Amino acid sequence: MMATDQNLIAVVLDSWNRNNTILLNLLYALPEGGLSVRALVGGPTAAQLLMHIHSVRLSLVAEDAPEFAPSLPPDLLPEEEWADERDSLRIARMLMASAQAVWNAVQGRTAAGQVMHLHYDHPVLLLQHLIWHEGYHHGQIKLALKIAGLAIADQDAGPCTWAIWMNKEEPK
Repeated sequence: MMATDQNLIAVVLDSWNRNNTILLNLLYALPEGGLSVRALVGGPTAAQLLMHIHSVRLSLVAEDAPEFAPSLPPDLLPEEEWADERDSLRIARMLMASAQAVWNAVQGRTAAGQVMHLHYDHPVLLLQHLIWHEGYHHGQIKLALKIAGLAIADQDAGPCTWAIWMNKEEPK
């Protein structure tokens, strides 16, 4: 790859890291009882949405870049896609593991000049899909918190979400 291509991939992978940081920050900012909130009766809890995010990440890596599908210990594997996990530290460990698997798949397939196996013409499209998907569920969780009377104040949410995206630093 040309140097400019390598720099662009580094920036794109940094955006993925920032996306995961924001998701983890939301998890850490949940007030007492926040994992159990739902936007609608019968809808998924915040915990179920987070577990769904983890499961989707792992599924897409397994389908599109199986050589990067991680061999995770049992405590980091979801029992089911929509599990109602209530241990926030376990959820955080799962999200970190699946985020790393996605990062490895995109970086590895890009470095090899390979498209994804099943769904995407370019590995970066996997990241774009997941960032959009996770932003959607992030909004659902924040809406559910508001409905439950547990909204995270804007002055608390801003530094752990928008400030992460807008931080001007060199990609890692």
